[in-house]
Amino acid sequence: MSQQDKPNTPHDEQDPAAENAAQPDVEAVQTGNEEFVDAGESSADSISETDELQAALDQAQAEAEQYRDQAVRAHAEMENVRKRATRDVESARKFAIEKFATELLGVRDSLELGLKAAEEQSGDYDKLKEGMDMTVRMLVSSMEKVGIEALDPKGETFNPEFHEAVSTQQTDDVAPNTVADVMQKGYTLNGRVLRAAMVIVAKPTGEG
Repeated sequence: MSQQDKPNTPHDEQDPAAENAAQPDVEAVQTGNEEFVDAGESSADSISETDELQAALDQAQAEAEQYRDQAVRAHAEMENVRKRATRDVESARKFAIEKFATELLGVRDSLELGLKAAEEQSGDYDKLKEGMDMTVRMLVSSMEKVGIEALDPKGETFNPEFHEAVSTQQTDDVAPNTVADVMQKGYTLNGRVLRAAMVIVAKPTGEG
């Protein structure tokens, strides 16, 4: 066959398969771009979450430090209160009778003056008795100021909370179970017994 008999093939005509192979896959490129965008967004979201977690952690640490400081201060304050209370209790124990002791100073002065007067004026018993009476009144007043009261229950019904029976006495002068006589006065401090009164209790005559 001659050259003239060969079919003429134009240079601009190409094989469709080759043309398709030469062209880029647009869908694949688009999918790749979408995957790249998704990866970028995921990375940004991860960074944002990390920042939020770090901020929350920083805030929690700051609050924990604040609470720790408050706890330390509260503990220090409680320790100071305990020390002050201990000092107050110790001071109260040492000086609980300060008021009464101050009152007794005058009583002692009066007693010493009475003794001095007795030595200087021997035989003047009236003046000595007058001085002793004055001293006793001062002492009674001082005791009452601090809440000390005498128990002198003669004629009262016997009360074992305040009286101590040292003996009984048969008599019809007072009712049975009545204090017939007081051997020694008792004393109370603000209602609490310091010393019970030592008494003789009456019982009916003829009772064994």
